[in-house]
Amino acid sequence: MLRHAWILLIILLAPPALADDRPPAAAIASAHPLATEAGLEILEAGGNAFDAAIAVGAVLAVVEPASSGMGGGGFWLLHRQHDGLQTMLDARETAPAAASATMYQDKDGNVVRDHAINGPLAAGIPGQAAAFVHLAEHYGRLPLAQSLAPAIQIAREGFPVSERYRTLAGFRDEVLHRYPAASRIFLQDGKVPPAGHQIRQPDLARVLERIARAGHAGFYEGDTARDLVRGVRAAGGLWTLDDLASYTIKERAPIVSTFRGARIISAPPPSSGGIVLAETLNILAQFNDGDIAPELLPHLTVEAMKRAYRDRAEHLGDPDFVSMPVTRLLSVQHARELARGISLDKPTPSSELGAPLAQPAGTHTTHLSILDDEGNRVAATLSVNLPFGSGFVAEGTGILLNNEMDDFSSKPGSPNAYGLIGSHANAIAPGKRPLSSMTPTFVEWDDKVAILGTPGGSRIISMVLLGVQEALAGKPVTEWVSRPRYHHQYLPDVVEVEPAFIGSDEARLLEVRGHTLKSTGRTYGDMHAVLWEKEKGEVSAASDPRGEGSAHVSITSDPE
Repeated sequence: MLRHAWILLIILLAPPALADDRPPAAAIASAHPLATEAGLEILEAGGNAFDAAIAVGAVLAVVEPASSGMGGGGFWLLHRQHDGLQTMLDARETAPAAASATMYQDKDGNVVRDHAINGPLAAGIPGQAAAFVHLAEHYGRLPLAQSLAPAIQIAREGFPVSERYRTLAGFRDEVLHRYPAASRIFLQDGKVPPAGHQIRQPDLARVLERIARAGHAGFYEGDTARDLVRGVRAAGGLWTLDDLASYTIKERAPIVSTFRGARIISAPPPSSGGIVLAETLNILAQFNDGDIAPELLPHLTVEAMKRAYRDRAEHLGDPDFVSMPVTRLLSVQHARELARGISLDKPTPSSELGAPLAQPAGTHTTHLSILDDEGNRVAATLSVNLPFGSGFVAEGTGILLNNEMDDFSSKPGSPNAYGLIGSHANAIAPGKRPLSSMTPTFVEWDDKVAILGTPGGSRIISMVLLGVQEALAGKPVTEWVSRPRYHHQYLPDVVEVEPAFIGSDEARLLEVRGHTLKSTGRTYGDMHAVLWEKEKGEVSAASDPRGEGSAHVSITSDPE
């Protein structure tokens, strides 16, 4: 039923007189066509962007178990049009109360990787359900039950396996096979199911129905909580009923910066995304106020990335646990100091920038971008960390648990699943939220508004950066999501590039200055973006051709 979805772009025109305060249309871009359809259904029923975000996020939790789910969490960047409120819902997972800094180390102090990434010991307390409830109670217009209805129906009736599902399940089939409940749901006879096979999740449908009826208590108390704790502890995990009952959403002020006249609004800690994005742009602004010649831009972008990622590694963590020099990191003075060390002719070796630090970040995630016809908007990046998270489902729940505990530093100086090394700022502690790279972002400039974000682990920030550069260069939204990508995260000291980037003009500009390029061997990321051009009275949206998502622009009410 589902075919590979390349970029879908629809532009809707309206008289300029109507374009100042209200978009001429609503738009949704998400990682799966069924999720985009669910969001449109909610908008057409009278819901706003926040109601639609619940519907889209909940359907993604059903049809993208490799990327997000009720056993995961994420960050929701919100803009409420009538009063201009901008906030981020922090629905990041938390470490259980029994967690400790050495919980993944053996008696000799070595990190046991299997415990950190597989099974319930790797799972933090999920925030997804709490985010849905918070959105409905504080920002939405419709009952939570109505916004969750599409996901409940798909969970019960099933969705067809796609080739993308099969690829991701193939990465984790051994772990899924370890746990009977996960194997029954996501595999067929212990193997990756064929394309078209229906994945039905009646237990998950029942959990969603409990949330629809009882809100927060439908997940974090009662039968669901008891089933989760019983299953987790029986399989070696640490969760308690108190861990679930005490989970709360945090509303945090976004990181706001400016670049070339644009206002960049992005995720604050415990996401590193907004700070690293702002710091990178601040460094670039030191060169001709950011108006950089095309032949120099890739080199300076890599050098700025390198320095901002270095600061990420050393300083950032959960703001409720760690004191961070955010003001200094975002200051013009700090950007000037870092920019002074950049040569226009050659790269600076990472070894000259300081001690070898880097932070973990999960690679499999999802994103949604929404604009409604009132001007409300949502950029949400959601995750379970590795494909299919921890691979564990507690019997009777249908909830696939995350393995976000691996986003902590299990031991300072010891690499995580991606070979990344953590610092003390991101050490495990009870109730703490692991550092993330998720970077849901708004850009406001020249009477334009952009909504964008992507999965991709530590590469998320650089992908959003490249998307912002494309947007500010006046490129159409299709080019933001499809351009070949490059990335530098301080260590390893190479420019990681997509295969399509090799041999490009940008690649040659980097190589001629002495940068070492290393192909990732496959494409990465799955960006979804919306653009509202107020003066033109146009709304456009696009989904990344690397994924199977869809974007749609639609009139939801009469603009008169």
